[in-house]
Amino acid sequence: MIIFFEKNILVGFWVTFIPLTVLNEQIVKGDTNEQVLLIGLANNDSKAIETIYKDNFNMVQSFILNNNGSYDDARDIFQEAVIALYEKAQTESFVLTCQIKTYLYSICRRLWLKRLQQMGKYSRKIETVEDTVAVEEDLEAHEKRNAEFIIMDRALNSLGEPCKSLLEGYYLKKMNMAKLAEDFGYTNADNAKTQKYKCLMRLKKLFFSQYNIGE
Repeated sequence: MIIFFEKNILVGFWVTFIPLTVLNEQIVKGDTNEQVLLIGLANNDSKAIETIYKDNFNMVQSFILNNNGSYDDARDIFQEAVIALYEKAQTESFVLTCQIKTYLYSICRRLWLKRLQQMGKYSRKIETVEDTVAVEEDLEAHEKRNAEFIIMDRALNSLGEPCKSLLEGYYLKKMNMAKLAEDFGYTNADNAKTQKYKCLMRLKKLFFSQYNIGE
């Protein structure tokens, strides 16, 4: 099973800042199987993620191997593309007007060309094996969100204890208030909830102070 959402581990916190909307059934036009996969992806369903990986990774791997890349490069680029698709799938207005493979390939191609340019290995003789669609705006939004996740991670790590572990317990480990009260030594669930709220307000303050100064 692939390791997915390495960069999205903070998504539980992120929804407290910018609420996400689960996919509706109109997310993709014309193909029921594609609808099911995208709805599954939006809901972090492991079977949908695995299917998307198995159906599309080899295509991306071939493209990157044939254009100065390695298997590890292909894996990194593909995971980045799936995360970008996941983020798009979470928006209420998103309707995919092409096949999943076309969208993922287009994202991967743009990401890999950008990396080749950064490494000074870009060549105009790039082998393209699939059709592509315009994804520049989606990539820009994805890169902006990546930067915001970095700031969120920095804010969380500077939060200190017990707040860091308390928020991780609630948002990432999905612990209820009674369990948090027991583990963190609060007298009852209401006290744990109050402390969680205070910690969340501290995290928001740290996040926005760094975000506003562009760190």
